[in-house]
Amino acid sequence: MTEPKTKAKTTEEYIAEQRAALAKHPECGTTHYNLGIALVKQQKWDEAIEALSAAIEHSPTLAEAYVTLGGIYFHKGDLDACIGYNERAIRVRPKFAIAFGNMGFVHLQRGDPEAAVVPLEKAVSINPKFIQGYGSLASAYFMLGRLDESIAAAKKALELEPTFAVAHNNLALAYFEKGAFKEAVEHCDQALAHGFDVVPEFLKELEPHR
Repeated sequence: MTEPKTKAKTTEEYIAEQRAALAKHPECGTTHYNLGIALVKQQKWDEAIEALSAAIEHSPTLAEAYVTLGGIYFHKGDLDACIGYNERAIRVRPKFAIAFGNMGFVHLQRGDPEAAVVPLEKAVSINPKFIQGYGSLASAYFMLGRLDESIAAAKKALELEPTFAVAHNNLALAYFEKGAFKEAVEHCDQALAHGFDVVPEFLKELEPHR
């Protein structure tokens, strides 16, 4: 029971340090950003928005601050604001893979895989080791019926992280659609083993092929 309290106290001390530093140097964008990140960890969203907005005001090219703001607005359910902040991150850092990946993920959440593919392809071209990018790209390709490309993207993710459950689930779905039931069952089992909540209806569909 003591460990969470210790962590919370450490975060509080860190926040106090950042606030003290800002009292002396209120123009330091990086310190505002550090404060914002600590507040995000505490899920103090409005205070975090204030700190990160100040970070951008003082350091307009701090791309990470835009992306973090996008994440907060995603959490709040404001997908337009999320995309807007990631677009701003890209304007100040054109090769920011995470921002492209975030935009693609939001389009997927909106059920628009066609819009998702372009930023996701850009994300993995910038950073060929972007595991989450490949996972989202595999999902987008699957939703578009581009099964071979979905399989290729998911396999790329697994090359980087063999226990990445999302990619195993993507492979199970794609292989099932192609009629490769043995492979579908194997990857479904891997997805379950690594903590993915496989859709119950899909599990039922796989049962006859076990």
